Amino acid sequence: MTNDSVRIGLCGLGTVASGVVAIYQGHSSLLSDRAATGIALTHIGARRDNPDCDTSAFTVSRDIFAVATDPQIDVVVELIGGTTVAKTLVETAIKNGKHVVTANKALLAEHGNSLIALAESKGVALRFEAAVAGGIPIIKTLRESLAGNRINSVAGIINGTGNFILTEMASANRTFDDVLAEAQALGYAEADPTFDIDGTDAAHKLIILASIAFGMPLNVTGPFTEGIDGIAPADLTFAAELGYRIKHLGIARRVGEKIDLRVHPTLVPSDKQIANVDGVLNAIMVSADAVGELVLVGPGAGSLPTASAVWGDVVDLCRELGRGQRCPIPALGVLQAALTDIERVSKGDVVSAWYLRLLASDKPGVMAEITRLLGSQGISIESLIQHPPEAGVEHVQIVILTDHAAGSRIEKALGEIEKLQAIGEHVVALRVESFGRELSGGY
Repeated sequence: MTNDSVRIGLCGLGTVASGVVAIYQGHSSLLSDRAATGIALTHIGARRDNPDCDTSAFTVSRDIFAVATDPQIDVVVELIGGTTVAKTLVETAIKNGKHVVTANKALLAEHGNSLIALAESKGVALRFEAAVAGGIPIIKTLRESLAGNRINSVAGIINGTGNFILTEMASANRTFDDVLAEAQALGYAEADPTFDIDGTDAAHKLIILASIAFGMPLNVTGPFTEGIDGIAPADLTFAAELGYRIKHLGIARRVGEKIDLRVHPTLVPSDKQIANVDGVLNAIMVSADAVGELVLVGPGAGSLPTASAVWGDVVDLCRELGRGQRCPIPALGVLQAALTDIERVSKGDVVSAWYLRLLASDKPGVMAEITRLLGSQGISIESLIQHPPEAGVEHVQIVILTDHAAGSRIEKALGEIEKLQAIGEHVVALRVESFGRELSGGY
C-alpha cells in the first residue's frame, strides 16, 4: 500500500471491466469511505480500448502482465476470462505479492486449488464473489455469514441465459431455437452459447458453491451435467398442467456421508419461490441447520451487477489492508489443509421423482405394458396425463409423474419401454424436485 491508498490494477476492458471503471468513476469517494482507507484505481491492462469506457485518467498498458508486476499495485482485478493466459496472469500477480479479485468461474473450477494454495503460501487473498450469480452475494453468504451453520444444501438457477430461454418458451410456447436466437440478439447468450446451453457454465459455478458449503476441494469433474436443448414446448405445457415449472438447476446437497452434485432441467412445484424466478434472474436456495432456508434472488450477470460484486471484494480487501492485516480470509472458508474430499453420489444412485413423456400408439394394452415395465423396477405412477388423440393421429402423448426412484432404475425401465413397437420416439425423462424433505439432507 502506497501513499495511504490501496492501489488497484484492472486487467481487461470488456463488459464487466467497463462496469468496474464506471462504478469507480461514479463512487470513488463512497468506496474509500466504506473501506475506511483510500482506494485508487490507477493502472489498466487491456489489449484494446473500449469505446464505451473513458480511461484517460488511468495508466493503460497493452501488456496486461505489466499490471501484475507493477510494484505500485496492491490488488489485481482479473477480468480477461479464459483459463490459459488468465491462469498465468493470476499466478504472476500472486507471486508478486498482489491480492487478486476475479470473476472467472472456469479458471477457479479448473485451477482453483493450485491458485488458492499459491495465494495461501504467499499470504495474499484470492477473492471471487463475482464468479457466481453476478450481483447476488452468495459467496460471502456461504463463507462468512453462515459460518456458524452446517450447510445441508445449495440449489438454484445459476445461469441466466438458460433461465431466459425456458421462461420465454413457457410464456409464449416458442421453440428452443427461436428463443436462443433472440437471446443472442439481446446479448444474453454468446455467439457460441454451448457452455450456457449444455450446463457447463452452471456446473463451474456449482463446483465453487459446493466447495465452500461442504469444505471440499474444487473438482471440475464433480457434477453430472445435462443441458436444456432437449426441452420442448410440450414439456413446459405438461409441467404446468401438473402444477410444476421447469427450471435448469444446479443442486448440491448432503446425502448421508456423500455429496449429491448435479446440473439438469428440473420440474419444481409452481408454488415454490424459485419456480417463479424468470428471465435472466438467478436464484439460490440455501438450507442450513441453524438458519433454516434462505433464498437469494437477483441479477446473475451483466456489467454493473457483476462489477458490483467485484467492488464488494475489493472494498473488503482494502478494509483489511488499511488496518495492516496480511492474513486474509481463506478463499473457500477454511484453509486448504482443512478441506476434505467427499465421495459423490453416482448419477445412477441419485433418487428423485420423475417426469416422463412418451409418444405411444393409441391401442389397448399399451399403457398396461408401460406400467408393467415401470413396476418391474419398483417404480410407481403418481400422476398420468393422456389427452384424447386427434382425428387421424395414430400416436398420443402420454405424460407420467412417478414416485421417487433411483436414476439407474428409471434408465433400465426406459430402456425396455423404448423397445416396444408402440413407442414412437425417445422418451423424455426429467427429474422432479419438491425441495421439501430432500433439502434437509436426505431422501
